[in-house]
Amino acid sequence: MDLVLATRNRAKFAEIVEILRGLPAVLISLEESGFQDVVEETGQSYMENAALKALSVAAATGRVTLAEDSGLEVEALGGHPPGGHPPSGYPGVRSARFGGPGLDDIARVALLLRRLESVPEEGRRARFICVVALADPAGEVRFCQGSCEGVIAREARGNSGFGYDPVFLVPALGKTFAELPGKVKNTISHRGRALQKARALLERVCREGTFPQIKGGSE
Repeated sequence: MDLVLATRNRAKFAEIVEILRGLPAVLISLEESGFQDVVEETGQSYMENAALKALSVAAATGRVTLAEDSGLEVEALGGHPPGGHPPSGYPGVRSARFGGPGLDDIARVALLLRRLESVPEEGRRARFICVVALADPAGEVRFCQGSCEGVIAREARGNSGFGYDPVFLVPALGKTFAELPGKVKNTISHRGRALQKARALLERVCREGTFPQIKGGSE
């Protein structure tokens, strides 16, 4: 089975490929699929944005497509404390656009640290959320979600990963995502957890040739 990975972020594409390694499917990039359009992330939730991308690419390419939307929710910035289940905290679905369209990852991390400069340790709790959408050309879509709790470090640490990884600290390990080996990060991260659920679903699709019926359309 061909599976299109609907992201133009090369670091994210490589991470997804690594997590799905061994899946009985041919993993195809957007460039290889021939999809040229830009899907605007106009949804108000991770699920809406992931579905927009997955359904658009699946319909255009005629292939099963995996898309994801993820974000960082910081309690001190109006995010929600661990244990809550809101649609999205802040910056949440706007994480990739935090501070405006002119900023890159380094600038967004710097802005986040400035915003939290006077916030004490107990107020720096945060979490990453990821929703993966799997869509087929007929318009069927399934969702898988993962999350990871942490805190925002005082400074950027580590050279691996991307996005907010250098400041997302996992207290139990004493390291940021950017300081962890990829294999460790992919085991505990929001994206890794969501994709492991998606992997189980995709293995069933490969065996059965169609999406299995799942109550509510999500796992």
